[in-house]
Amino acid sequence: MRTFAFARADSVARAVESQQGDPASAFVAGGTTLLDLVKLDVMRPSRVIDINALPLNTVERLPDDRLRIGALVTNTDLAYHPDVLADHPLLSQAILAGASSQVRNMATTGGNLMQRTRCPYFRDAAAACNKREPGSGCDALHGVNRMHAVLGGSSECVAVHPSDMCVALAAIGATLTLHGPRGEREIEFADFHRLPGTTPYLEHDLDNELIVAVTLAPPLVPLGAAYVKLRDRAAYEFALASAGAMLSLDEELIGEARLALGGVATKPWRCREAEASLAGKRADTAAFEAAADLALADARPLSHNAFKIPLARQAIVRALRDAARRAREDDA
Repeated sequence: MRTFAFARADSVARAVESQQGDPASAFVAGGTTLLDLVKLDVMRPSRVIDINALPLNTVERLPDDRLRIGALVTNTDLAYHPDVLADHPLLSQAILAGASSQVRNMATTGGNLMQRTRCPYFRDAAAACNKREPGSGCDALHGVNRMHAVLGGSSECVAVHPSDMCVALAAIGATLTLHGPRGEREIEFADFHRLPGTTPYLEHDLDNELIVAVTLAPPLVPLGAAYVKLRDRAAYEFALASAGAMLSLDEELIGEARLALGGVATKPWRCREAEASLAGKRADTAAFEAAADLALADARPLSHNAFKIPLARQAIVRALRDAARRAREDDA
């Protein structure tokens, strides 16, 4: 592992200021991704800035009923927070489907947003990877690509986004508060993760900024939510395909639907066309299957991952079915 300088920040402004003076620096909180990649020689920060002392570890209910989540709230604390369990069970389910309890105890909300792909070519410093080394090529395109994306890929990159938590955030809808050299700004969660296009090395809409908070949209009422994660083994494994679904029902008619996918796309994948198709429909298998077909209409398989399309279709139908059942229970 390469050597690097280490500093601790005692304020958000100081953390941002420290980064401006050293563009090759990196923030660290839980470190569950950063330290792995430094050991693999994939990330090479000249300086690591510890932000754990910053006052960003609380969950606050705002007057408009939204929840503001500090960037340093751990995954464990967030998954079991009473307001999250009551209003946003999809977020809790998704977090608990990921990693292990030990990792969740360390991993933070902001760190999860910045989580980098588990593509083996990205994590192998000897492989060609446009995300790690621009212009070097993409070995995944013609290599072993069973785990790679069928949605959102390009001729430059097909690495899948790994986060379960971000799938739930995509479905719920959220805004991010970022602090940079020009002060604070807010950005929609949907706009934060970039598609690879011709610049896969630009993963996030950040301009020398620190994530300060995530603010969740108000919950649906009555709310049914379900996260379905399909993977090679039952625990401590990344998704082959996952679906996060939320529904509100008026008797048996769907009032509003939200749907996002994981394990199959290069970013957390919101399925807006599929959501629109469900509004006003009966909450039944036929409507869910039609929505799944719309969600996957643009899917393009690689040589080893065509199975992900029917697998994702199953995840979508199951998540919508389970969400509808829970919405009925919530309204009972």
